[in-house]
Amino acid sequence: MNEQLVTSSVHSPRWLHSPHWYLWDGGFLLLGSSDGVVPAHTHHAIQIVLAISGVVAAKGATGEWREGPGLIIRPDVEHSYSSQGAMGAMIFVDPESSEGVWLNASLAHDITVLPEARLSQARSALEGFCQRPFESPQIRDVIRQSVLSLCPGAPPSRRVDERISLVLSAIRNSEDLRMSAEDAARLVHLSPSRFAHLFTHQVGLPFRRYILWRKLTRAMVAIGRERTIAAAAHASDFADAAHLTRTFYQMVGLAPSVLMRGEFFEIASPFGPLA
Repeated sequence: MNEQLVTSSVHSPRWLHSPHWYLWDGGFLLLGSSDGVVPAHTHHAIQIVLAISGVVAAKGATGEWREGPGLIIRPDVEHSYSSQGAMGAMIFVDPESSEGVWLNASLAHDITVLPEARLSQARSALEGFCQRPFESPQIRDVIRQSVLSLCPGAPPSRRVDERISLVLSAIRNSEDLRMSAEDAARLVHLSPSRFAHLFTHQVGLPFRRYILWRKLTRAMVAIGRERTIAAAAHASDFADAAHLTRTFYQMVGLAPSVLMRGEFFEIASPFGPLA
């Protein structure tokens, strides 16, 4: 890809078409078109980007830009992103969901460029929804089937340790996300040090960082619902609006106000918990 083309483009992305956000606790689907570069950031979601028209591009912490009609970025990978004006869809998939584990197991690289054949089913479903939303299946079904169409082979046999599964379930069901690592360790009758090691091994990032990520995904929903950053910060247990804004920049590469543009829809998660 032409490095100069990307780096000389608008560095603060702007919407070319009004975005549509479909958010749930743990992820989202974004339908829209923008240009510019989202600077380097790291988040815990599996990021899928499908261009309905044109191509999209991403770059890891090292290496060159990679472009194609579709991309999948592994969780916890530092990356920059550019939609290059393409109309398309971005999906954040919870890597601890059953669909997320299946998809993640198929990824051989931090950034996977999808060939046309692999993304055709998902792109067709999402394009059909964009063009005929009232004649298409429910958006939850469109999202889930689109992700499953990108999962090759049979589902992996991996299962989360039942103690970590119990903690993840408690986090999902928590109203305030104030669980500490010590609280979680007591819940599953482990020492704090043993729990910290097991959690990081199973989930891929430290407990405290995971809690911060879950707060952020909850804040994304709250921003659309509350329509102010301060109210969303309070609703999702951030210290204040500044704390939420800093975290959003670190994990998404943008200001949280990006979620206040376009149309917003809150839906139940399309994905199932990992057994």
